[in-house]
Amino acid sequence: MSFRSIVAAALVIAGAAAHAAAPQVRTQAPGWYRTTLGRFEITVLSDGTHAFPVDTVMEGVTPAAVDAALAKNDLQRPVQGSINAFLVNTGTQLVLIDTGAGALYGDCCGKLLANLRAAGYAPEQVDVVLLTHLHKDHVGGIVADGKPAFPNAVVRAAGADADYWLSQAQRAAAPAFLTSFFDSAAASLAPYTALGRFQPFAPGAALLPGIRAVAEPGHTPGHSGYLVEDGGRALLVWGDVVHVAAVQLDQVQATVKYDTSAPDARATRTGLLERAAREHLLVGAAHVAFPGLGHVRQDGAGYAWVPLNYEGDPADPH
Repeated sequence: MSFRSIVAAALVIAGAAAHAAAPQVRTQAPGWYRTTLGRFEITVLSDGTHAFPVDTVMEGVTPAAVDAALAKNDLQRPVQGSINAFLVNTGTQLVLIDTGAGALYGDCCGKLLANLRAAGYAPEQVDVVLLTHLHKDHVGGIVADGKPAFPNAVVRAAGADADYWLSQAQRAAAPAFLTSFFDSAAASLAPYTALGRFQPFAPGAALLPGIRAVAEPGHTPGHSGYLVEDGGRALLVWGDVVHVAAVQLDQVQATVKYDTSAPDARATRTGLLERAAREHLLVGAAHVAFPGLGHVRQDGAGYAWVPLNYEGDPADPH
């Protein structure tokens, strides 16, 4: 073999070795997704994902039915659950619906503020925070190191949820596994309460032009969705109506042990799924795979999730 051939072979081997040695990155792109709703801009923010404990949390459904529903969607246990929040820019106000878990779920989550910034906004720009309910993975993100994460915002949630989760009497009467939920709700809201910036509302209240609350009791006493409307289009941000879409759209009767009232949660889910399919509502779901935007359609005795088609230019009119 000539000297030139030996050098060429050595260069090929060295190049291949260098290419193979490139480390895997193993991170996702910043977790935000943007679309429009009439004149409103909607930005979905990911707080992260966590392994949802299907085995110990799902109720009202057999393990075999759970496994069959998961398999139908090419899933198996454990299922990664998304924690999504929804930022609505109305043109006059910046409204954040839910805030993720903050520091309460560990390293898996607490990514909302970073993703908010990556999406082009700052926490100081948020005018109003609307909470679907006061569970850890929705309220935890309103604080950072014990201080308001959104220092200029008013925080709002249904009065029935505030009355329940901020009550020491209810805490004492609740199942032991919920004790930390009461403590987290109180601690997260405390900085805003001290500033007079926590304002509970009545069921179905009109909160802002184009945004009103929708009573969705069951998961918690004051669990609320938010109907966002502009330009003849509507988005229902429904909170925790569905936790594991593969299971609860197929087995609508399935509940979770965190439901304050399983019968009410089941009735709420049944009614909203029927309404969303009938009215072809765009849905923003807290725990459907990020970005959690889509429609539901009837599928036999259950429903199917139809993700929103990806839009390369969210400013493009629909």
